[in-house]
Amino acid sequence: MILPPTVTPRAFARLAEIAAAPQALRVAVEGGGCSGFQYEIKLDAPDDDDLVLEAEGQKVVIDSVSLPFLENAIIDFTEELIGARFTIENPNATSSCGCGTSFSM
Repeated sequence: MILPPTVTPRAFARLAEIAAAPQALRVAVEGGGCSGFQYEIKLDAPDDDDLVLEAEGQKVVIDSVSLPFLENAIIDFTEELIGARFTIENPNATSSCGCGTSFSM
């Protein structure tokens, strides 16, 4: 059984500030990037076969292909001096690049 990712309250709160229904925050994994895989994070409409994580009236969706790559990950939102962004802490990644959007397994 695959353990789904956790979405922090801070990420749901930020999503509530920027999202317009019926869109959700889509988190996906694609081949590419400097480390082999990369995250794609965007606003998108949920599909019927997506895993839907919901709180505060907001949704984060993950497709079935990406789900094993994101098992037990933490999806968060951070604000730093250089900018604000959604982040993923992925215990399955064996290495990642400096930008935080590319990783290997």
